[in-house]
Amino acid sequence: MAEESNDDENVELNLHSTGETLRRAREQKDLSLEDIAKKTRIPYRHLESIESGDFDALPGRTYAIGFAKSYARTVGLSDATIGSQLRAEMDEQGHVAYQPESSGYAPASPSSIPPLYLAWTAGAIALLVLVGFLVWRSFLLNPDDMMEPAESEAIVAAAPASPDPQNVDDNGALPASDGTVVLTATAPVWMKIYDADGNRLFEDEMAVGDTFTVPADADNPQILTGRPGALTVTIDGQTVPQLGTAEFTIKDVGVSAAALLAREKADDQAADPPSD
Repeated sequence: MAEESNDDENVELNLHSTGETLRRAREQKDLSLEDIAKKTRIPYRHLESIESGDFDALPGRTYAIGFAKSYARTVGLSDATIGSQLRAEMDEQGHVAYQPESSGYAPASPSSIPPLYLAWTAGAIALLVLVGFLVWRSFLLNPDDMMEPAESEAIVAAAPASPDPQNVDDNGALPASDGTVVLTATAPVWMKIYDADGNRLFEDEMAVGDTFTVPADADNPQILTGRPGALTVTIDGQTVPQLGTAEFTIKDVGVSAAALLAREKADDQAADPPSD
């Protein structure tokens, strides 16, 4: 009976486009697109594009399938079935290769950038203000008065800089290999976290400031994302190097504390090869 129910569901889904199937399920649950956007944190415009089948307006194939699966789970449909149906539709329409994310992230208009002469003017004004202050100070203070500030400034300049608390602790030690890993979005970014068996631990689009803590008991947790440069990674509050740049999609990259520290050590060794 269970197989017949699944077969009936698949037949019913195939009668309509993926967007139409999702829209019907949403309306049956008396939900609006705004409701879906709030529940899934997927931008409203992307949900509209999925329902209308406007794949060109979506940021990329991987994102589109991930968005559709999250939408399906929210309205009670099988995310695997919806993902397969959407993949087939995109193949039929020629959306086979991965498309780099571009929608919604337009470069700044040249007309909005201040002219170069304004920057030079501002710099000149700042320099004049500084010179005027120094001249005023030289007339106002006698040499003995000026000596104390000068000595004080020399002491401050000679003092060693404090280490960045975000990168090392009080003893300068590296984070622990079993520390807590936290991923923080510095820009809108979709990512998927999964374990060694492919079980999904997290899959969603993160807004600026959103965080995800990698489960400490996860078996070799890994990440898939098209914008690794939009994620800050910390271990027990200490920042480690980024997982990649915005130009390249990463997949099967370990995000456990041990994997991140091993990766950082390998990068350091590659940057500083042993001398003969």
